[in-house]
Amino acid sequence: MSLLHRLYDWTLRQAGARHALPTLFGVAFIESSIFPIPPDVLILPMVLARRERAWIVALVATLGSVLGGLAGYAIGYFLYETVGRQILDFYGYSAQFKEFTAYYNEWGAWIVAGAGFTPFPFKVITIASGVTRLDVLVFLTASVLSRGGRFFLIAALLWRFGAPIKRFVEAYLPQLTFLFFLLLIGGFVALKYLF
Repeated sequence: MSLLHRLYDWTLRQAGARHALPTLFGVAFIESSIFPIPPDVLILPMVLARRERAWIVALVATLGSVLGGLAGYAIGYFLYETVGRQILDFYGYSAQFKEFTAYYNEWGAWIVAGAGFTPFPFKVITIASGVTRLDVLVFLTASVLSRGGRFFLIAALLWRFGAPIKRFVEAYLPQLTFLFFLLLIGGFVALKYLF
């Protein structure tokens, strides 16, 4: 058994553990403000381990992500000069950030919704929303709809097709892992060209 398969099996066991939901909430929270790894990596094994909890898993991920998004918004709104700029510098997006903010409020709801539903790094959008002073109700609505839509769609697919998807994941784990990281890196590269 490969290291990747052992790690997958370990993650499935952890996903069924008592502390899995708080861990998911924490990962979803920090991913929306500072952390580069999305909560999807936990949602998959958690739902596959206990399909009857699919909706709870999606709800916890949504709540954590939206509240973390508010933290990212607060970083941009209150702490851009001290914290937000450093996070954008770390990811290499600060140079073109000023040009981007000029157009942000006009398209802000669509930008938040698009980034929330795709592998696009959501933390950059949450901070940008705070920096540009995007209306917080618009931000929250777009975040809830897009993040909730994404996590509930994943949970629904896993709930409906659990066993076949589990077999598929186990059969193609190395390729799926590579594809996931390719999409994650692609999101960061796309961000670089959009800014």
